[in-house]
Amino acid sequence: MVDLDQVATLDLGREARRGYPEAVFCAGKSVDQLTAIAAEIGRVGQRTLFTRADPAQAAAVLAQLPDAHHDAEARLIAWPADPPAPSGGLIVVATAGTSDLPVAREALLTARHLGREAELVVDVGVAGLHRILAKLELLRRARVIVVVAGMDGALPSVVAGLVSAPVVAVPTSVGYGAAFEGLAALLTMLNACAPGVAVVNIDNGYGAGHLAAQIAAAVPAEPAATTRDPADG
Repeated sequence: MVDLDQVATLDLGREARRGYPEAVFCAGKSVDQLTAIAAEIGRVGQRTLFTRADPAQAAAVLAQLPDAHHDAEARLIAWPADPPAPSGGLIVVATAGTSDLPVAREALLTARHLGREAELVVDVGVAGLHRILAKLELLRRARVIVVVAGMDGALPSVVAGLVSAPVVAVPTSVGYGAAFEGLAALLTMLNACAPGVAVVNIDNGYGAGHLAAQIAAAVPAEPAATTRDPADG
């Protein structure tokens, strides 16, 4: 196992500073590097998400954290396996198509492991608008909606025009050649006609889930008003 000091400086104070723990982006990291990182995570007991883990990387992390939860479709590992008790508002993650599911599940699980209730709505793209209209009751209960779409990337605008909640749009690299691996969907979402749409990077389910979790966070209670005693000067 490599020396951790030579490959990473873990931000173990991030949860205390920001309210949300660190995540480890696995893509580009070696098995040895992830082994060292996961071993330190387990030693200090820091809640962590490992994102974009391929099978070999996931095996290395799970060897150090065998009780972690691994979702192979989302390429995400959560440790500890059980998310915290949910608080704040509901997050709904909606996909335009089944092919968008890996990114959508990354967003869904990120939101849950950051302490939010989150539900998944699958395959409700604009090719059959009756499908998204059938989910309106659920969508209108959400504090924030994550919409994951490739191809033409039109679904976030449709959803934003139907609900009062903010929409986090996630372009995916799903599509034929002219989709340019998600660039066409990204540009469509950036040019959304409906207001209240924020856009994250192509395939960035983690970023969308994190942003949604922050938006849906419980509002801190205001301190009770106190009556000032004139005798105090």
